[in-house]
Amino acid sequence: MSEARGAINVGVVGYGYSGRAFHAYLVGLAEGLRLYAISTRDPARQEAARREHPEARVYATMGELLTDRAVELVVLATPHDTHRDLAIQAMNAGKHVVTDKIMAMDAAQAAEMIEASQRNGVLLSVFHNRRWDWDYLTVRQAIAEGWLGEPYLFQTAIMRYRSPGGWRASLAHSGGILFDWPAHLVDQALQLVGAPVRAVDCQTLSRAHWDSDIESYARLSLRFANDVVYEIEVGNLAAAPKPRWYVLGDGGALVKYGLDPQEAYLKQGRIEAAEEDPADRARITTHVRGQEESWTVESVRGSWTAYYCNIAGALHHGAELAVKPEQVYQAMRVYDAAARSARTGEVVHLE
Repeated sequence: MSEARGAINVGVVGYGYSGRAFHAYLVGLAEGLRLYAISTRDPARQEAARREHPEARVYATMGELLTDRAVELVVLATPHDTHRDLAIQAMNAGKHVVTDKIMAMDAAQAAEMIEASQRNGVLLSVFHNRRWDWDYLTVRQAIAEGWLGEPYLFQTAIMRYRSPGGWRASLAHSGGILFDWPAHLVDQALQLVGAPVRAVDCQTLSRAHWDSDIESYARLSLRFANDVVYEIEVGNLAAAPKPRWYVLGDGGALVKYGLDPQEAYLKQGRIEAAEEDPADRARITTHVRGQEESWTVESVRGSWTAYYCNIAGALHHGAELAVKPEQVYQAMRVYDAAARSARTGEVVHLE
């Protein structure tokens, strides 16, 4: 989109996998946004940014990017432990901010970021693209259609046999295994269950297998005020998968294997062509009409492009943010409780 039409100039900070494959690409697809600048300290990545986005300015540091008055929105595609400081620095410079998940290292840092947003009168959001995952949207549909009756148990799992890479393999930079996939899974839990979290039970295990000091496995159990139990499992040393979703209601059940298909197509630069393996579609079994019925349901197609379209709508037209920082702050409270539970072995109760 041309500057004459008033596109918001976006600066992406960090040009590793997330900055390159996700943010720079998706910003470029959003009407009303313009990929204006990229900052990265790595000379090889600077050259890649110039080659892949010749229209964008390339800076060696975020400080240089922030001095460019044309930059209006800063996207942080940087290690987790940098989010609080970089976001506040950018917002103090008058820039709107999107930070990759996880929002921060704890709820106190998240609260500081929200305060900086309010004090400076700028937008703050967190990149929870997996609210548009096909599997998550299919579970939402199954609940809304009443196929499961009243849900009471959610079990979700990402169990893979693969080494964490780059800074994600560092406990100090990443925050550990709970701050990777579970950042999305906890966010999805808080959206699906319409009640506050009352208790958190967390266990983590570490095995010296990969060249990493993050945990090998985590199990997180959330008990909500309406007595719904939501269990999350993640592992990077799991040689066999578990169902991605196992959801029970008093009238039915949903079982689904396989991950959302969009990432593979996103890496190819053609996210809208995403297709799912039919074998991964959800299986519904229900008794809500008095007898057992079972069928395979076609997945609800979401698109990760919706996230930045919403950001553009919020900045241009005052549209309601799809991912509000106050929502993510509540997730950070769950993480604080999970860390305490894993450390002490006790169930932690939230007010």
